[in-house]
Amino acid sequence: MTESKYTTIEEALNKGSTDVNLRGWVYRERKSNKFVFIVLRDESDIIQCVISKEKNPKLFEKAEKLTIESSVMISGELKKDERAPTGYEISISDLEILQIAEPFPITEHQSPELLYDNRHLWLRSRKLNAVLKIRHTIVGAIHEFFRSHGYYEFDAPVFQPSQSEGGATLFEVKYFEDKTYLSQTWQLYAEAAIFSLGKIYNMGPTFRAERSKTSRHLAEFWMAEMEAAWMELEEVTEVAKDEIRFIVQQVLKHNRKELEILERDIKLLEHYAKAEYPTIKYAEALDLLNNKYKMNVPWGKDLRTIEEAKIAEHFKVPVVVTHYPIEIMGFYKPPSKENPKEALCFDMLAPEGYCEIVGGSERSLLVEDMVKRLKADGEDPSNYDWYFDLRKYGSVPHSGYGVGVERVVMWICGLDNIKDAIPFPRTLRRRTP
Repeated sequence: MTESKYTTIEEALNKGSTDVNLRGWVYRERKSNKFVFIVLRDESDIIQCVISKEKNPKLFEKAEKLTIESSVMISGELKKDERAPTGYEISISDLEILQIAEPFPITEHQSPELLYDNRHLWLRSRKLNAVLKIRHTIVGAIHEFFRSHGYYEFDAPVFQPSQSEGGATLFEVKYFEDKTYLSQTWQLYAEAAIFSLGKIYNMGPTFRAERSKTSRHLAEFWMAEMEAAWMELEEVTEVAKDEIRFIVQQVLKHNRKELEILERDIKLLEHYAKAEYPTIKYAEALDLLNNKYKMNVPWGKDLRTIEEAKIAEHFKVPVVVTHYPIEIMGFYKPPSKENPKEALCFDMLAPEGYCEIVGGSERSLLVEDMVKRLKADGEDPSNYDWYFDLRKYGSVPHSGYGVGVERVVMWICGLDNIKDAIPFPRTLRRRTP
């Protein structure tokens, strides 16, 4: 078998009945006195293969040694067979075994923790294979969306000397003879860059030392962020809606097979890809929760998951909530001129209980207000002198937001836990493998 002869399983299935040369791993195997059945997998798909003892006794004897995840190269004739998992079966005429795998530690029924302990092997599962392909499309869609709209990609440092999202969630690291922190967001540095590049975006790792054990939180995750000069709240929320719709559209275009493997409701995703997403104020959200759903949420309280889920369930599409109480918002989110108790900020809440997937705001131009709020949070405003400089030299209105990549993956794939939306999850209690 030479390199040029090999095709993927998907390519072979697309050709239909023909002679094929494939290579991959034994996904499933079943042996009888007359036949060895192998379900072969590669990066593209799975296919059933069979060896007859009567027709090829030497090959049959060879194949009897195969175990789950053994690596092989095969040649044979591909024929339609409705009983097979993908509607085709290969009658093997040649088999080369590269390695006989040791007993695979993951069997059909395993606890979630064992699967996380063996994540380096569980990546081979059809579920995670499908999730990672959809994630690939989502990340590519984010780049395509912003580049096609005139945004420049801009990278900010991962080592950052000050906080932006709350000091309690900072990861402190040794930095030569000093200390610094892992990035919570690129935002502060992005605000510097817009005065040069105008409209920018980024995809990068983000670190939050939150002591949360929920199914929606990670200590290390990826965030896709944007920042734009001259942009105010009303416009930036529409950019976020357009981006999310575009992402869903791209997944539907490229990953229907993976969505079917995950048993995702494709018609529902098609609805999300076309629908208009409403925008409501925090005050309207409270009115909805308290009057329609009798939840008794007081003004000034941040919305919990249960309340976010109820809002998105009501609209049945992603919904943008703006003008949260300024007292619970970050120092860089400015007060509204119409009502100083409200911040010019927003979250986008995904339906089906997935809740917040996007968060953003206009950026404050009021240095005195930011200094006051930093002091109230116990922060030293002098650490932000360089940031305040941006308000001294040609300051303009500007806005930005961040998309939690894993939360979008989780929502689009219909996953129960965010740990399955990233190859190797990092949480409060998991830092290996």
